[in-house]
Amino acid sequence: MAATTARRVRIAATASAVLLGGSLLGASAAEAAVAAHPHKPYGVVTAKSGLNVRQYPSTDSSVKYVLPYRAERGLDCKVRAQVIHGNAYWYKLRNSQYWISARYVHNVGHVKLCKDRYPSPMTDTSKAQKAMG
Repeated sequence: MAATTARRVRIAATASAVLLGGSLLGASAAEAAVAAHPHKPYGVVTAKSGLNVRQYPSTDSSVKYVLPYRAERGLDCKVRAQVIHGNAYWYKLRNSQYWISARYVHNVGHVKLCKDRYPSPMTDTSKAQKAMG
């Protein structure tokens, strides 16, 4: 019985590989990446030692967990914050309140600034236009 189950699993895996391979046959690497990640933008961790996920966009903020090298995560938006090795951007993770430094992420797709993704109704008021900072 276990041999029958193992055989069914091998057959299903082979069929899936053939179907997947056939659907991507002739596709460029970029098209294959889009097929694998339909939700853009996303980022790929480039730090070989892993990347700290922080509560706020700063190294003074607490570490919530660590993403391993080459981990892929959806990116919601970006802000300018603490500069990390020449890069001032931090990405807010999609479906999360946590942040990662853009210095150690290769992003795929356009990541909007958070102020553009979530505009404030206060921005266009005359009071805000006249205020400093």
